[in-house]
Amino acid sequence: MAQASSQPQSAAARVESAPDRAPRVPTFKPDGDLAGELQVFSTVYEDTFAGIGNEQALGFLELVKANPGVDPWLPGEGTLITLPRHYVLPDVAREGIVINLAEYRLYYFSPEGVQVYPVGVGTEENPSPLTKAQVTMPLESPAWYPPASIRAEYEASGEYLPKMIPPGPGNPLGTHALLLSEKGYLIHGTNKQFGVGMAVSHGCFRMYNEDISRFVYQVGKGTPVQVIREPVKIGISGGEVWLEVHRPHEEYSARDRERLWQQVSEKVDQFRQQHPEVQVRRKSIEIAVDQANGLPIMVGEKLTRMAADESASSPGAEPEGQPEQTLYF
Repeated sequence: MAQASSQPQSAAARVESAPDRAPRVPTFKPDGDLAGELQVFSTVYEDTFAGIGNEQALGFLELVKANPGVDPWLPGEGTLITLPRHYVLPDVAREGIVINLAEYRLYYFSPEGVQVYPVGVGTEENPSPLTKAQVTMPLESPAWYPPASIRAEYEASGEYLPKMIPPGPGNPLGTHALLLSEKGYLIHGTNKQFGVGMAVSHGCFRMYNEDISRFVYQVGKGTPVQVIREPVKIGISGGEVWLEVHRPHEEYSARDRERLWQQVSEKVDQFRQQHPEVQVRRKSIEIAVDQANGLPIMVGEKLTRMAADESASSPGAEPEGQPEQTLYF
């Protein structure tokens, strides 16, 4: 019979052996409808965007779109790449978990601020659900019970998939998971580094193991989870109007461009109706749609009306022929 060591473990040793549960991503304080800041990373020769994404907790596609002209598989020695950590926040209730399928990101809102993680989401054939749900349970070392539909897919391709896959390196759920009230769906890790921040799953939400293994200990049972699809986000910060546009794929087809332009036009019109004091610049909006790189761009400003000089005119009267004065800030 094996016996545990009777040697007491020192406090220092216990601290050293304790798992690091601090989040890998920054916690940003929102500034109006914006949060975060762009960062820069200098590559070494062996780097790839997939490896950088895993190391920096960013998605593959968001790195590709934020760095046009850079080879994602061989960026080269000393290449400066943009780390896209600047966000227009989703236009929904900012509490708990918000997953925006259009940008492959998970937002976690807490009293301390907001954290943003890359997530893999469902494909067009197996889309993730647009839903309002809750976290029901955290799972450590989860076993996977593949549904009959996935087992049938494997069988059709000549592969065998057992009814249960135990915890371990071959488990597609990775090291940890969050069970959701939306039946059959989880936020979980993965045994594949590539695919986080892309449309790759059967509908669940994949995080890097290094992220989910810490995240599950931050999120309590009952935390609200909203899943949205919002490729166009617009908001105000410090009197400035910011627009963020996401194309769905690495390539940018004419069809996708036309669809996004329509969505942007509708979103901007709606925003201006809600904020009549806002003035936007069409040229900046066109640039945001042409690039559709997921980076916020300033497209307008709020206007502050200035009172007429009372000594130059009677109260309530405007000098004839003189336009009302405005201040841009």
